[in-house]
Amino acid sequence: MGIGVWQVLLVFMIVLLVFGTKKLRTIGGDLGGAIRSFRKSMNETEDEKSPVGGRDGEFEQTPQSDIASPKV
Repeated sequence: MGIGVWQVLLVFMIVLLVFGTKKLRTIGGDLGGAIRSFRKSMNETEDEKSPVGGRDGEFEQTPQSDIASPKV
C-alpha cells in the first residue's frame, strides 16, 4: 500500500485551492532558485578541493604520536 496517483492529485488540488496559483508560482520559483544556488555552491566547493600531497592521489602522512599505555 503506497500513495496512489489519486491521493497525490487530491493533495495537489487542495494545496492549489488553499494557496492559489500565483502563490504556488512564487513558491516554485523561490524553491528552484534555492536549489540552483545550492548546486552552484556545492560545485564551487568541489572545485576548491585538492589533494594535500604533491601528486594526484598522494597525501602527506602526518606522524602519529605514541600514546603511553597505563602501567598497572
